[in-house]
Amino acid sequence: MEKKIHYGWIIIFMGLLTTVAAHGFGRMAYTILLPAMKDGLHFDYTQLGLLGTANFIGYLSMAIIGGFLAARFGTRTIIFLALILMGITMILTGLAKSFGFAFAMRLLTGLGNGAAFVPAMALGSAWFAVKKRGFATGIVSGGIGLGTFLSGIIVPFLLSSYKIDGWRYSWVILGTIVILIAILVFLFLRNQPEDKGLLPVGQKEAIQNSSSNHKVSSVEWNKVYRMKSMWYLGIVYFFYGLSYIIYMVFFAAYLVKEMGYTQAWAGGLWAIVGGLSIFCGVIWGSISDRIGRGKGAALAYLVLGISYIVYAVFKSEAGFYLSAILFGLTAWSIPTIMAATAGDFVGPRLAPAGLGFITLFFGIGQSIGPVLGGYLADVSNSFTIPFLIAGGISFVGMIFSFYLKTPLKNN
Repeated sequence: MEKKIHYGWIIIFMGLLTTVAAHGFGRMAYTILLPAMKDGLHFDYTQLGLLGTANFIGYLSMAIIGGFLAARFGTRTIIFLALILMGITMILTGLAKSFGFAFAMRLLTGLGNGAAFVPAMALGSAWFAVKKRGFATGIVSGGIGLGTFLSGIIVPFLLSSYKIDGWRYSWVILGTIVILIAILVFLFLRNQPEDKGLLPVGQKEAIQNSSSNHKVSSVEWNKVYRMKSMWYLGIVYFFYGLSYIIYMVFFAAYLVKEMGYTQAWAGGLWAIVGGLSIFCGVIWGSISDRIGRGKGAALAYLVLGISYIVYAVFKSEAGFYLSAILFGLTAWSIPTIMAATAGDFVGPRLAPAGLGFITLFFGIGQSIGPVLGGYLADVSNSFTIPFLIAGGISFVGMIFSFYLKTPLKNN
């Protein structure tokens, strides 16, 4: 008897929980905690930017490797171990008293982040046919927004509840939640539809020679990085990593330290960003399913660039709200489209490896961004220039997206 609910939807929900933990709590919470950590640890913005960079170096180091490991050993195992690593190191971040220790913990958290996020974003390629791949991947990316929204509510509450060292309690509590999510994901996640005796959602018949039980060899991995289209896709992804991270890392610091708003107000606006971004992956994934990955990415880059420039130029509550709304509705558009496109190019079985490869470019961009933004903020004594530069980089990404080739449609 045919099941009414395909197990692929449960898989996608597990992917969503993974991105809530990996990106929402492990990374986006840092934006809200940054001002409090500055006061508690007495770091300057360059050091705080370096902490962000440590996280992204870790992410970069494991993103490509994690994708290949997931293709080789299974998504379930890799995501579980990665989330456990994240949870433990987030708890230890709350115990940091020196820059070196904080840097090391953020680096290790980044390792877990990359190893969990990349395989999770590739779940849509394994469990859904190409015509629904963007939509499914968008649901998984919605966890970033949901996690950001929850961080924007939980962290300010904890900071106000614990007047002294509230940022420490925040890291400990968030890390504990990540460990609990890791256990839940391990119980329900499965690697491929064949593990449950199913075909991907939306696929009418099995594709010959596509058995996922076949282990991926190094020869097949070579196919990924020898494809010129994958290199170009990586370059398109690079511009997103370099631009969005400047906006995200210094979002709250700009409002609190430069514009004079309260931590609660900044957290509330960040929660709006998170709430709106819950659905942006589904929206932009569906758009790319309809009009094509390249045009969809170009349109997304345009909106993102406008949001950064508005944030820098229109220094009023109306301007901040407009920027937050534009960014929230587009925040995870590019990762969603890139994940779907990678699956389109290399197929379901190599999708984690393909996404891991292009994430290398993304990771390089977001490793450079925080230091660049922090340095420019220290030199100019303002965040205006960093946000304007982020907008310009996003527009370059828009131009490159127009020349993105149409992926294969037979996967």
